Amino acid sequence: MNILMTSASAGAPRAASKNTTCASYRILPLAAVSLPDNYIWLLHRDDDDAVVVVDPGEAQAVLDYLQRGQLRLTDVLITHHHADHTGGIPRLRQQFPQLRVYAAANEPVAGLTAADVRLHDGDWVELPQLGARFQVLAMPGHTLGHVAYHDPAHLPGGVLFSGDTLFSAGCGRVFEGSMAQMQQSLARLRALPANTQIYCAHEYTAANLRFAQAVEPKNTAIADYAVQVVQQREQGLPTLPSTLALECRINPFLRWDAPAVQQAAIAFQQQQAADGVESVRPSTDAVAVFTAIRRWKNTF
Repeated sequence: MNILMTSASAGAPRAASKNTTCASYRILPLAAVSLPDNYIWLLHRDDDDAVVVVDPGEAQAVLDYLQRGQLRLTDVLITHHHADHTGGIPRLRQQFPQLRVYAAANEPVAGLTAADVRLHDGDWVELPQLGARFQVLAMPGHTLGHVAYHDPAHLPGGVLFSGDTLFSAGCGRVFEGSMAQMQQSLARLRALPANTQIYCAHEYTAANLRFAQAVEPKNTAIADYAVQVVQQREQGLPTLPSTLALECRINPFLRWDAPAVQQAAIAFQQQQAADGVESVRPSTDAVAVFTAIRRWKNTF
């Protein structure tokens, strides 16, 4: 069921109540029909028919929105190569032959053409139709070539499209990179301004909070937010965007230096050793803590 988008009775569609509006462009969540936990983020200005989307795992939700609003798709931003983030590109390109896709130079995204743009860490993506500039941030870990897109000028606080690196109350699995790379990628995001708005690619918040409570059962910020998230989801509302300030209070994968998270990591390390799974010296080193918590989440 498409719970993130509703259609206006006349004119262009409207989005759920967590749309973010500023002087340059709006950010709207599209619910993918075939990927119910996925967010396809759609960006456009009210005074222009040009649209940009981030991580179109399917085409149908995007095409439906564009048709209702008589809009045109000009650009696609891709965070990484997994099919649930790129699967819609071929069909979107059929409908919009001039479409330009942006993706990391070392990420094996299928179906790219010579007209598309391959990106490196620190590059800027200029999107004048939005009045926006996104800086490309390399985020190895989930995949080796994963990137995030950061617009520091979008008010308030700037916006970050984090793909599968940072979720609300969680982070992506480490598939291609190392645990150290993933922790360092998250540390880079943690250093952004506290009021940065976080737009991740999946609606995993409620499940992530259950794990966060297991890691930090006495963390009242987690408990309070879990109640809020249940209420939002019961109303069919997205839990995003989050903010970096909130994530630093509730997300165990950003809290490797919190004593309670360090203690939980050591307990997991000791249990792994006792079970003969892995013998490691208990450590509160940032990478060791992150590794323990991520491996615990894999079994949760």
